[in-house]
Amino acid sequence: MRRIALAVVAALTLSACGGGGGGGAGQELSKDPVTLRFTWWGADERHKRTQQVIDAFQKKHPTITVKGEFKDWNGYWESLATTVAANDAPDVIQMDELYLSSYAERGALLDLGTATQHLKTADFDRTALDTGVVKGKQYALPVGLATYAIVANTDLLDQLKIKLPDDGTWSWDDFKRVGDEVSKAGGGKITGVQSFGFDAGSLNVWARQHGASVFDDAGKVAVPEDVLAGYWTYLRDLAQAGTAPAASVTIERAGGALDQSGTATNASALGTWWNTQLPSLATASGQKLKLLRLPGESQASSPAAYFKPSMYWSISSRSEHPAEAALFVDFLANSQEAGDIMLTDRGVPANPTVRAAITPKLGENDKAAAEYLDTVKVGTAPRVTPNGASSIEAIIKRHTEEVLFDRQTPQQAAKSFITELQAEIDGA
Repeated sequence: MRRIALAVVAALTLSACGGGGGGGAGQELSKDPVTLRFTWWGADERHKRTQQVIDAFQKKHPTITVKGEFKDWNGYWESLATTVAANDAPDVIQMDELYLSSYAERGALLDLGTATQHLKTADFDRTALDTGVVKGKQYALPVGLATYAIVANTDLLDQLKIKLPDDGTWSWDDFKRVGDEVSKAGGGKITGVQSFGFDAGSLNVWARQHGASVFDDAGKVAVPEDVLAGYWTYLRDLAQAGTAPAASVTIERAGGALDQSGTATNASALGTWWNTQLPSLATASGQKLKLLRLPGESQASSPAAYFKPSMYWSISSRSEHPAEAALFVDFLANSQEAGDIMLTDRGVPANPTVRAAITPKLGENDKAAAEYLDTVKVGTAPRVTPNGASSIEAIIKRHTEEVLFDRQTPQQAAKSFITELQAEIDGA
């Protein structure tokens, strides 16, 4: 991942793309035939569905041809960085939150606020749109949304005769208490909690519940040391109490695939996940799983839960056909026809009108994930990951390992984390 991030930064620096917004030009559709290039990452099923969406769009707009370019995750970012550096970027780009600032701040992306004649966003929640804002401009439109949740194995809880907690009022102390009950009743085979501390989601939530944020508006690391120390103290205490597995087990599971996790293997009753991971977890576990709201939300002064985009649609600032590109993005984001084809392949649709239209067509767990998104109260969007900070999850993971193995105290981890992450940002 670090290698890819460096390739992105280097290529964008070389490109020195200007403009970054088009200044409102190019709003009229061409009377002549136009060809757009559209790039995305994903597996075969996504490629097939995307081509069906392209076909549907071209049927409605016969003078516009859309040529798809798709790759796996790693190859995608290397290819995109190369084409941007050569001023040959695709017109429509599937973008990720980790790299949005890198591309937007160097002028490689169109300010979508200049494309409103053909791209409508009125149906979107403001909190969702804000996830694609960089320095006050809308450079990306969220495709799908997720929010952090607790996944509870209700079959395990029933088996152990432990009551499902009230997720409308519970605290992190309650979370640990229920986890303790499960671990004691599990006879060493089941732990109450699958330890977290390996992704930015849990750290963002913890910081926000304590009235802080990981980054400030200027893109500097802003989370206080004492808040970070509290985060790693809590994780250490879960492991030492047996509420979560031993450090060696936790680290092994964290390094594996989703189906090797404590939740998927029915080895832990409670785990932190994004709500959209529920279907995959339920398939792997073969048990009844339920999404619960986050502990600590009722005690926090404002909602810490937030929308996380599965990915975005962006438009190249160098596109020779910004109007047609905006029209295509509008079709991707706002048409029920596209929604019916893609369903949740790119996440639960960010457009709530499309989301409501497809929800009755979903399977039980996909439906639960979509409905959860509509019931959770979310706060303002966190600051988009700053340029240079795309390795944040690797840094979190390494410090969590150090704390769980008692190689660092929570206080040492907090200080080291801030220093290392800020150095990455400063060096970008």
